[in-house]
Amino acid sequence: MLCLSFILLALVAGTSLGAAIPQDALKQSCSLSKYQFLVPHELEAVQKMKEHFEDIMLLSGHKCNTRLFHRKWSTPELSVPDRVMLVEAELDLAIAVLRLPAAPRLAELRQQPLAFLTQAREDLRGCVAREAPSHHPSGKLRHWLQRLQTAKGTETAGCLEASAILHLFQVLNDLRCAALRVQCT
Repeated sequence: MLCLSFILLALVAGTSLGAAIPQDALKQSCSLSKYQFLVPHELEAVQKMKEHFEDIMLLSGHKCNTRLFHRKWSTPELSVPDRVMLVEAELDLAIAVLRLPAAPRLAELRQQPLAFLTQAREDLRGCVAREAPSHHPSGKLRHWLQRLQTAKGTETAGCLEASAILHLFQVLNDLRCAALRVQCT
């Protein structure tokens, strides 16, 4: 009897709570948990593309000095909203260069990573819009975002492509850190 009373009380409380919280708010919570542990076939696709790109770079003899992904700070040092903004900017760059025209084999190898990164960026944008729409980046992140903008205007498309592709695993680690939120250390 006591158990039945408890169940009824829980149902009534749950119904009252459910009415107090709009259902849309529950559906729109930000969840990046699927990026905490990346699926092996996604990582393999990125690795294959990266290796093929490295082979092309070796044959071309093309050299770049873009040090865009060399930072004096690590992603876990940033606040959670800064991490999300960082990864969104990194993904914007990666997606832009993966959409550039490429040799047929490289274009084929880019398709799966491009689809994955595009989905991740859309998920991140949803989180920014819901959780921190008016967040202002910290000084560290603001400085890096300025470097990114400068590089987009001064570096060749080939050097930006090389920098983004060669550092895709760093971008994926940053994505994982953003997904882990405060647990990222």
